[in-house]
Amino acid sequence: MDIKDIQNLIKFVSKAEVSEVKYKTKDFEITIKTPLAGSEVTYAQPAVYHTAPQQAAAPAQAPAAAAPVAEKTEAASDDSKYVTIKSPMIGTFYRKPSPDKEVFVNVGDEVAVGKTVCVIEAMKLFNQIESEVSGKIVKILVDDATPVEYDQPLFLVDPS
Repeated sequence: MDIKDIQNLIKFVSKAEVSEVKYKTKDFEITIKTPLAGSEVTYAQPAVYHTAPQQAAAPAQAPAAAAPVAEKTEAASDDSKYVTIKSPMIGTFYRKPSPDKEVFVNVGDEVAVGKTVCVIEAMKLFNQIESEVSGKIVKILVDDATPVEYDQPLFLVDPS
């Protein structure tokens, strides 16, 4: 099955208003999941604003700029004891399964291996992302309804 066939299958599934389709042959298998049939799922996309580059800081301000760098280094060493849950794909990150539902996890929540922590929407498909580690959510690194890249850190988890 080539990419055109997969795209046609995705279009067919979205028009058929079904929630899940599995297609399997001897050496190929694909599962396509969509929001529940007949229910419209809409997420607002945040506006992206680009600012003009700022003028370079005067040399007299250089020592003041060095202090925040040191703070970032200290914060990074504190985060080294945590395990990072990363995005397995490019898409849009959502903390909720739908706009009217509760978030999957908050800071301080306990997670177990296999627990859904977020959804990433890619090509109109909503992929549930499961935790690969047990522990407590320490920090959520991505804002809701924002684009994420492959392997981008999403959550910090304290495994202890």
